[in-house]
Amino acid sequence: MQGFNMGRYLPPDLEGTTSGNKLHRRKAPGTLRKDGSQTVRFELPYAVWCHTCQPHAIIGQGVRFNAEKKKVGYYYSTPIWSFGLKHAACGGRIEIRTDPKNTAYIVVEGGKARDYGENKVREGEGGVEILTEAERERRREDAFAALEGKAEEKEVVKDNAKRINELYETRERDWEDPFTANKRIRATFRQERKARKREEEADEALKDRLGTDMDLLPEREEDAKRAKLVSYGVKDRGDDAAASRRMFDGRTPQRSKVSSVKSAKESRADTLRKQLIGNTRAAMNPFGGLQK
Repeated sequence: MQGFNMGRYLPPDLEGTTSGNKLHRRKAPGTLRKDGSQTVRFELPYAVWCHTCQPHAIIGQGVRFNAEKKKVGYYYSTPIWSFGLKHAACGGRIEIRTDPKNTAYIVVEGGKARDYGENKVREGEGGVEILTEAERERRREDAFAALEGKAEEKEVVKDNAKRINELYETRERDWEDPFTANKRIRATFRQERKARKREEEADEALKDRLGTDMDLLPEREEDAKRAKLVSYGVKDRGDDAAASRRMFDGRTPQRSKVSSVKSAKESRADTLRKQLIGNTRAAMNPFGGLQK
């Protein structure tokens, strides 16, 4: 039978008279050898990363192997067992040993145990200080120091649990009435949407007035400060009406019948243009380049 003979062939004429192990002169899997080792069926207690595979592959928890079991040491009077198994996918060897001190299994060769993210308070996490070698030695020697350290860790865990409970209570209070909470959120979103729409309409109107399609950035406080620093000079002539009048007011000048009056107006316009260009630091043309 395959289960007892490990798949070794047994002819039909010898079936029932001998076993596959005796026929092939092999010992049974569980037979203890002279060096103290034996082959046993070993089941992985947790998932293990195989470092021989490239890239690293994970072997699931509960997968069974024919492992070589042997004694490698003692923890007080408890023996430490080693299980050496072969990964069929890559042929790499993985060794797992028992840890009587922590009642666990540890991977010592060929792989690494999968990190399941156990909820443990480690040094440097959750407010727990990182200990120096001297502090570790002092805690090992001083029972009261060790007890004090454990008490501090318990306080940290207690504070974290209290904070988590407060968050749960806050969530339950805020969402006690889902309809009211949803209504409040939708009202805030509606106001923000209307404000964004007004800003977009103002930007589109400004772009139409300037005759440009470039995107306008949102106004900043720095822009307002820099705009206040721009000066246009000091008026030293009496042309107040001409200086305060818009250059592009949309009105067409009326034709004058007298050529002298027309030339006088043109001269005043040239004078005003030169005055504005001279007093303005940088007059930009919206169609590109500086205003001349």
